[in-house]
Amino acid sequence: MAKRHPLQNVLAPLLLPLSVLYGIGGLCRRTLVRRGVLKCWKPPRPCISIGNISWGGTGKTPVTDYLLSWAEECNLRAAVLTRGYKAKPSSLPLRAAPGVPAAECGDEPLMLAARHPDAVVMVDPERNRAGQFLEKTAPPDLYLLDDGFQHLSTGRDLDLVLLDKDDVRLHPVPNHPPSNWNRVIPAGTWRERKSALSDADAFLIKMEPEEWPAIREALKIRLNAFPRPVFAFRMEPSSLRPVHGGTSPSGTPLRADAVQGPYVFVCGIGDPSQALHTVTTFFGRAPERTLPFPDHHDFRKERAMLEALALPIVCTGKDAVKLAALHLTPPCFSLDVSARFFASMGVKELTGGPGEDAPDFKTWWEETLRRLLP
Repeated sequence: MAKRHPLQNVLAPLLLPLSVLYGIGGLCRRTLVRRGVLKCWKPPRPCISIGNISWGGTGKTPVTDYLLSWAEECNLRAAVLTRGYKAKPSSLPLRAAPGVPAAECGDEPLMLAARHPDAVVMVDPERNRAGQFLEKTAPPDLYLLDDGFQHLSTGRDLDLVLLDKDDVRLHPVPNHPPSNWNRVIPAGTWRERKSALSDADAFLIKMEPEEWPAIREALKIRLNAFPRPVFAFRMEPSSLRPVHGGTSPSGTPLRADAVQGPYVFVCGIGDPSQALHTVTTFFGRAPERTLPFPDHHDFRKERAMLEALALPIVCTGKDAVKLAALHLTPPCFSLDVSARFFASMGVKELTGGPGEDAPDFKTWWEETLRRLLP
């Protein structure tokens, strides 16, 4: 979830002029790309961008994971092009794979590579270089461009834009700051002005099913000027996997009863509250302790503290690839979660005018890819 710093709210009147300039800069960049002034490289195969309009954990990695699973089911070889946030690759481009330290390739690329060994996850700040390398060596069937909405130097066939609940809600919520809608950096969390949403091909939003009715009404107002299908998904826990010393989560999936009694939940992700809700739902009980850390946290300095807990540790998938390297004594488990799409809204419902009702996401996705794949 994209969260503003309290100072952004306090200093908003002073920061607003800078936000206007930042937003104009993004608008100019998109205009120059559309007119061909700024050059971009378009992969010769279908390229799908998974990105967002704001910073924060909107669910890009779970959606990428979902699309990689779909590609496997269809016997398609997918390649992920990612910068690898906070990664320090020993060479470029670098293929993320089990055995490559998370510090080199990044936690999310390593998690995706471990879960999808048939896919190619390439880490390089210059994503075009990674794509061109694959075209020369082992061309995939399609590319997934991670965090690609603002990465305009890579051409794409489809833009999936993820929104946050706080991006679109209309009315104040207790203990929540005002909506993020169109509040551009530095006064807000948005990377671009709302006009950039006209480049989206579909909107995806992460939430719980019970939140959908209220958000659906807000979407009709917020996105009326951007008639695109909207798909809602939730994070659904499925099983546990042991985190063995030095390796990523592996082995036979385990049920919740594999952890008896109290446990500690460790997470270094963008939205700890969402993850806590998911793990509590899975076990049917809250953890004895929750230890939240900043997104993409490196746990090496916390090894002694984690050892002293003397309780089973449960963590997220991207934290597991880093905790595995610590060879912890307490039992450590990764909670497998996946994106489950449960609702959709078509252009007709969104605008109240002509258009089509949206099918479920999988149907829409397969129909769209059928037009793109040779």
